[in-house]
Amino acid sequence: MGNDDVAIKRLKEYLHATFRIKDLLPKYFLGIEIARSELGISLSHRKFIPEIISKTGLSGCKPVVIPIEQNIRLTTSEFNIGAHSDGNDLLLGDPSVYRSLVGKLIYLTLIRLDISYAVQTLSQFTQNAKESHMNAALKVVMYLKKCPGLGILLSRDYNMEMTAYCDMDYATCPMSRRSVTRF
Repeated sequence: MGNDDVAIKRLKEYLHATFRIKDLLPKYFLGIEIARSELGISLSHRKFIPEIISKTGLSGCKPVVIPIEQNIRLTTSEFNIGAHSDGNDLLLGDPSVYRSLVGKLIYLTLIRLDISYAVQTLSQFTQNAKESHMNAALKVVMYLKKCPGLGILLSRDYNMEMTAYCDMDYATCPMSRRSVTRF
């Protein structure tokens, strides 16, 4: 189909007749804003992030500079049952709200790599989420408020070189004493 305008038009007409869709032209794809310029193609969640901020009720909050506290100790409810419990960190009444928010944050990590570590940490607690987990997730949303249009630039430079780094840390998980990342 690629560059065949007639075939693309027929496919769009078929999809429109079968499903309820909006044709957002080449500017949006699955909620990702696509902007083309002489520098290359930039990808961002410029419209999706304000939706999340609004739905979480954080429109009037002050943005924070980091997505998650450096030495935050998030634990499961099973870990807190023993002598480790302070009794103040209760399970959420409706954990689906937390799961939904974490799911949205996971989707944002496609473009917003700066929240990847925080979201990976939060995603470990979707089964029995506690108030501390929800507060940490809301802090990530407050961080996103700082620069909602931040994204990725895919440069026109064809001499792109990919470099990846991994910060492995031993015994991150306080319950199993195992690392939570792997190759």
